Amino acid sequence: MILSYLKTLRILTFLLAIALSIVSIAGAFFPETYERDASSMAAQGMGQDLVDLFLVVPLLLISFYYTIRRNKVWTLIYTGTLFFILYSFILYGFGLHFNRFFLLYCATLGLSLYSFILAITALRQQEVDTWFQNAPVKLVSGYIFLVALVFYTLWLKSIIPAVVNNEVPADVADYDLLVNPVHVIDLVFALPALIIGSILIWKKQGLGYIICSIALIFMILLTIALAAMVVMVVVRNISEEFTVAIIFGILTLFSLIITSLLFRKISS
Repeated sequence: MILSYLKTLRILTFLLAIALSIVSIAGAFFPETYERDASSMAAQGMGQDLVDLFLVVPLLLISFYYTIRRNKVWTLIYTGTLFFILYSFILYGFGLHFNRFFLLYCATLGLSLYSFILAITALRQQEVDTWFQNAPVKLVSGYIFLVALVFYTLWLKSIIPAVVNNEVPADVADYDLLVNPVHVIDLVFALPALIIGSILIWKKQGLGYIICSIALIFMILLTIALAAMVVMVVVRNISEEFTVAIIFGILTLFSLIITSLLFRKISS
């Protein structure tokens, strides 16, 4: 499995854990980190940083520990965790105003990118479709396709009227951004990947199992992070809308259930 790139991945993962820990501590416990950003963006950043520090960093290290011991489930969890970090730090790199941790944001993004490339390359060398025995491919395919459809609807609901009226969407103007980097990364990379993965796993192809496994881990971590962002916005009295956090919590639960049903079919 990933053992063919073990030495390189060990170094990259160790450095990634350090870089991610530093920027997470800075964002979570030093408010001046986000002093140039809108108050809502700063609160969301703190929520994300707390999740990164207390969940993502430990998960990264634990999953890598078991990955090098040839555990198939943990190998997929490790790769999914790398993708979550990669996704998050594209947003940190392009969505936050410049601060003293900019170079560490770049380092975290680069380390997660190349770790993810190596992990995917190693997985593609395996016949991953043979790992799964009687997996609920239609359930997984349908769920991931539905998630992609929901997020397409959410983003296009604000983008299309703005394009038609030649206006700037509220979620861009409110944060004083050029564009919303979430829109870009989701519409260009993440959501098309979900749809492609859902189609491929329906056909029981190896790449489909890889994409969907990574997507499920990513969605679990993302919904937890989004819920934490909403909670921090409420805690800092920027908003009183807590319902969204509950919705993200429900999505986390659904993603955990679907992931469990899929991963329990992996042969030892």
